[in-house]
Amino acid sequence: MRARYGVPLSLTAVGAAGVAYAAGFEVRSFRLRRVTVPVLPRGMRPLRVLQVSDIHMVRGQRKKQRWLQSLAGLRPDFVINTGDNLSDPEGVPEALDALGPLMEFPGAYVFGSNDYYGPKLRNPARYLIEKVQGRHGLNGNAPAVGVVHNPWEELRDAFDAAGWVGLSNTRGRLKLEGVDIALTGLDDPHIKRDRYAEVAGGPESGADLSLAVVHAPYLRSLDAFTADGYPLVLAGHTHGGQLCIPFYGALVTNCDIDTNRVKGLSTHTAGGNTSYLHVSAGCGTNRYTPVRFACPPEATLLTLTAKA
Repeated sequence: MRARYGVPLSLTAVGAAGVAYAAGFEVRSFRLRRVTVPVLPRGMRPLRVLQVSDIHMVRGQRKKQRWLQSLAGLRPDFVINTGDNLSDPEGVPEALDALGPLMEFPGAYVFGSNDYYGPKLRNPARYLIEKVQGRHGLNGNAPAVGVVHNPWEELRDAFDAAGWVGLSNTRGRLKLEGVDIALTGLDDPHIKRDRYAEVAGGPESGADLSLAVVHAPYLRSLDAFTADGYPLVLAGHTHGGQLCIPFYGALVTNCDIDTNRVKGLSTHTAGGNTSYLHVSAGCGTNRYTPVRFACPPEATLLTLTAKA
C-alpha cells in the first residue's frame, strides 16, 4: 500500500506547495525591470520612461497599492500606462489611489479589455486550447455576452484631469523640458477596438521622438506600427505568460505573438523596418486566477538613449 500511494501523495504535496507559493508569495513579489533602448537622436539627453500595465486592481490589495505609489520615487520623465487597470467594478478608487503619485508626472495611457469589462470565471486550460486553435479574445471567439461593464469613464476622467494623454485610436503629444514627444496609440486589439486607419501615417515630423502604444501586442498592430517606422512600441496584456515553466518560459501569450517575446525587450520587423518592442508582464492578475509562477509581477523603467 505504501509503495502504491507514495508517489501520488508526494506529487500532490509538490503541487500544493507550488500553488501555495504562486498564490501566497510570488503574486505579491513585485519587481522593477530596467531596460535601455537606443532610440533617441544623437546628442539628445536620455529619457526615463516608467511603464505600468495590467494592474487588475481589486479592492483590498494594499501591498500592490503601496508598491505602485512607491514607484514615484524613481522620478521618471514620463509614465506610460498600457491598460487593464481594473479587475473589480468597485476597484476604481483603489486604482486611482495607487496611481496618484505617478499622475504627478507627465503621462499617457491606453485601455485594455478589463478596463471596459469585468472578468469572468473561466478554466485556465482554455488558454492552451485557444492557442492551439488560433483563437484569442474576440479575434476568434464569439462576442462576450452578459459581461459586467466597468466604470472606465471614471478612470479616463481622472487621467485626463491629471494631464495624462489618452491614446485610444488617436495621437497626442507630451512636452517635457526641451523635448517634444509624439505618441500614437490604439484601443485594445484583443476585443477588436483597434482602428489603425485613424492614426496611420507614421511618426510626426517636428517631434524629437515618436512612440507607439497599444495594450495587446497583436501582430496586426505591431506590423502596422513597425511598417510605418515607429522606433519603439510599448504593450502589455500578456502577463508574461503568468504561469511559466522554470528554465522553459511561457506556454501562452493570450494573443498571437510568440512566447519568445511574451515579456521584456525584443524587436519586430515588418514592411522593411525593424522596431523595438517592449511587452510588460504587468503587476496584477485576473481576480479569478490570482496566481503567478516563475513570472513575478513587474513594472519597467525604460531608459531611452541615443542611437549607436
